[in-house]
Amino acid sequence: MTPSQTNPPRVLLAKLGLDGHDRGVKVIARALRDAGMEVVYLGMRVTADQVAAAAAQEDVDVVGISILSGAHMRLMPRMVAALERHGLRGGDEGDGVTLLVGGTIPDGDVAPLRDIGVDGVFPVGSFTGEMVEFIRNALAA
Repeated sequence: MTPSQTNPPRVLLAKLGLDGHDRGVKVIARALRDAGMEVVYLGMRVTADQVAAAAAQEDVDVVGISILSGAHMRLMPRMVAALERHGLRGGDEGDGVTLLVGGTIPDGDVAPLRDIGVDGVFPVGSFTGEMVEFIRNALAA
């Protein structure tokens, strides 16, 4: 899925698991909106299947997950599998929604996350401008 030139990118943001800190994801939502993207914030304490179902229903181009609990290596494989079950990932490389994760992610976990199918990894301290640029480049490819 790629947005047409007249339609802005559609991004779904959510917080998987029991992490109850949402200030950062709300800052990201505003930055993406200010960059001209349509943003759907699903909220906190949702499951991977809830996120995938909402992504399919909302016809989004990007799914962004915020995890500050340190459970990214347990939760993101579930997220990838849920997107595949809902027909939003799989097939040809680059086919389907772009999947991002951000939060408390050690440098050593970046490559393993990419290996399981996460397209972009943004540890704490990443700039919102980097995320905007990554999304635009990913959707243009």
